[in-house]
Amino acid sequence: MGFLFRVRLTSFFAGATTASLAGFYLLYKDYMLANNAVSQQVKGICEKFDERMEAVNGRIAALENHKETKTLKPAELSN
Repeated sequence: MGFLFRVRLTSFFAGATTASLAGFYLLYKDYMLANNAVSQQVKGICEKFDERMEAVNGRIAALENHKETKTLKPAELSN
């Protein structure tokens, strides 16, 4: 009877180990898939943000140049 119990217990632990490894593998694949999806979304958001920042910097530079030309014109007229 002890031999059968040992065989059944060994079979149980072998099955539990196999199921645990399969579950770990599936969770790992799911984690990596989600990680890649989030990474792609963040990359897209960063690219859009960089484009918007370049546009804002261009607008600020244009406004600063416009302001400088306005301040220079009255000084040139007084000379």
